[in-house]
Amino acid sequence: MTSRADVDVRPITESEFADWQRAMNVGFLREPTLSEEIVDARRAQFTPGRSVGAFDGGRCVATFRSFAQELTVVGGATVPADAVTNVTVTATHRRRGLLTRMMERDLAAAKERGDVVATLIAAEYPIYGRYGFGPATTATEWTIDVPRAGLDPRRAGPQDGGRVDLVDAEDVRKFGPELHERLRRIQPGAVSRDELWWRTTTGAVRFHPTFHEPYYAVYRSAGGEVEGMVAYTADDNWGDAKQPLNTVRVKWLTGVTPAAERALWLYLCSIDWVVGVKSGWRAPDDLLPHFLPDPRAAAVTTQADWMWVRMLDVVRALQARTYGAAGSLVLEVADGAGLAGGRYRLEASADGTGVCVPTGESADLTLDVAELSVLWLGDESAVRLAALGRVREERAGAARQADALLRTSRRPWCPDVF
Repeated sequence: MTSRADVDVRPITESEFADWQRAMNVGFLREPTLSEEIVDARRAQFTPGRSVGAFDGGRCVATFRSFAQELTVVGGATVPADAVTNVTVTATHRRRGLLTRMMERDLAAAKERGDVVATLIAAEYPIYGRYGFGPATTATEWTIDVPRAGLDPRRAGPQDGGRVDLVDAEDVRKFGPELHERLRRIQPGAVSRDELWWRTTTGAVRFHPTFHEPYYAVYRSAGGEVEGMVAYTADDNWGDAKQPLNTVRVKWLTGVTPAAERALWLYLCSIDWVVGVKSGWRAPDDLLPHFLPDPRAAAVTTQADWMWVRMLDVVRALQARTYGAAGSLVLEVADGAGLAGGRYRLEASADGTGVCVPTGESADLTLDVAELSVLWLGDESAVRLAALGRVREERAGAARQADALLRTSRRPWCPDVF
């Protein structure tokens, strides 16, 4: 067996990109070899220094990539984030510390760059907590039983003066970026999308051997403004008695007003031959079920952790967001990696702004950086974490006070997978 020291962990060169892609596909149990066209298309993601591989005898056996991202926090501000993705270790090289070496290298570089947090979507739950990440958002998928929903089959469209129109990929690339930016300004947990995202999601650049072109629809308000957009596919399924049993699958749906969301969901439920709609990953408190006369027609298919966050700069992270009440809290933050640990005083004002500074005062709460990262976007409760033994109260009532400061009326949501 090759020793740990014999495996070289380093940034890849562009000439090694195809071998790195092969190793990533093997790690994700995908077909190992990609066509030259697909590899060349994926080179658009290559940034020198941020695609890392582990090499044993010249063969890539582990992969890791990060890229620049902006994350929206409570209150609408954004912070620079280190988005981690494409993490694999080949089965022949498990338990040799390769992920730890790649992660430590990346997080140290992110801290040096001035990123406030690191983010990722975890394929497996148990891996990332040991690196200081915690699940900061949740995602839910519903399946709508259309015949049960109670919708009027005579319905022809929105009743608010707006309209739903089918559009093409070119229209999505034209209207989509600005619409997503509007969503980002109001949705904690949302992340930035670059031009490449829009080109890949519409098939202009193809990262996979097969691309099934979706349908696209937009909602325009009574004033003609695009306020919502959806991408979806549909199967072709008919029963033995020649009855249609088709299901629509939503790839993504963006709405910046409740009216836009309502119009698009009701449009999907009104498509001829469709008896089911799968919502794709939505916020756990999404309004979707309550747009239907019978909310029970929207059954939860899956609910799970989604975006994980790892705080790198406690002061900047806590000062970036807003708060639901005035008050102060002293946090003792443990960080085994030495990136964000310390004792900090958070002072929140009645106007929602917060000031955070290092302090020598006695702590009110003691917690790991992963738990602070979980609490930061407002989805989790410090009281719950204290009950689980993951937060320790040093002052009676401090966990309840933390909830009053940190929790939000609507839950954070990341619409993207990366």
